[in-house]
Amino acid sequence: SDAVELPIKFIPRYAGCYHCQILLKSSCDVRVYEIECVVNTEHAEAELEFLTPAYQAVVQDIPISNMSSQNWQLEAILEGEGFYGPPLINVGLGETALYPLMFRPLAQC
Repeated sequence: SDAVELPIKFIPRYAGCYHCQILLKSSCDVRVYEIECVVNTEHAEAELEFLTPAYQAVVQDIPISNMSSQNWQLEAILEGEGFYGPPLINVGLGETALYPLMFRPLAQC
């Protein structure tokens, strides 16, 4: 076969997006391979509990830290009745933005 294995060892120190280019040259060929690795934190799950009287809103600001090397534009998809928040949020590189998640129940739930 014409396949050649190229083992790569990647040990990230932090969460983020890492880019790499591999340049392979010979006398009759040049190839560039681009690799992008996205590293998430180990514990990305969270649980929030909202307590408020019916028809009254409570807002929880959720911090989103961008430790990558590029700006983020994130889309929020909210599921469940009574939850509201902006559909998009921008987080600059190295910044922490607060996503305002609001819960406003229309009845006891």
